[in-house]
Amino acid sequence: MSEILTLHGMGSPNVTKVIIMLEELGLVYELRHVAVFAQEQYDPAFLRLNPIGKVPVLEDPRLGIPLAESGAILLWLAEREGRFLPTDQPARAEVMQWLMIQMANVGPMLGQFNHFNLVPPGSEPYAHGRYGAIAGKLYRDLDSRLAAHEWLAGHDYSIADIATQPWAYYLERHGFDAAEYPALVAWRERIARRPAVQRALARAAEAFDDVATRTRKSATAEDLDRFFNRTEKVPGKDYSIVKNM
Repeated sequence: MSEILTLHGMGSPNVTKVIIMLEELGLVYELRHVAVFAQEQYDPAFLRLNPIGKVPVLEDPRLGIPLAESGAILLWLAEREGRFLPTDQPARAEVMQWLMIQMANVGPMLGQFNHFNLVPPGSEPYAHGRYGAIAGKLYRDLDSRLAAHEWLAGHDYSIADIATQPWAYYLERHGFDAAEYPALVAWRERIARRPAVQRALARAAEAFDDVATRTRKSATAEDLDRFFNRTEKVPGKDYSIVKNM
């Protein structure tokens, strides 16, 4: 009987990249939605899986412990199956380098720019300008890299590409002209045409979209304050119609 893995998450790039990896590897898995807008990530049962209350979390019978952090999950799955992470150096180090760039720069910085795009216009001009400039530089860096290489870490598709590609869809939402980033867009769409990626997106939509919409609409002001770590110093905002960040 096949081992069934369980991925706890919601519709975000960090969850999507793990679903893509699971599909690329052909593993049997189930998705369990975590209603983050309703504070389910702070339930004692979920905190036993990840004490810091974040998604995604993977339960893999072969590992024996719940594993959090999307980069760590990708590394575990790559080593588990012996795919998408070279064993020889320096190819392995190059993949690790670009995975860390995603984890330390692309995800955190683009995520912060998402936040400052949500607050009322003009309320945080310095923060919005700072994160907008950082986001623009990251997009340019990725585009320059991909203009010279088919894949982020060189010649082969790897977990570096899997980790970064879902974040690349924020390009237009962040107000950048896709025509100015041709290599990034071509790489993004090349990955999107992979059958495993298409299956992953379909699985994610089926598991998360409807239930996420319902929980966002039912979230209270207190729920949203806790989700966004808001205090009296942070300007209020109606997030009830916001799509997945």
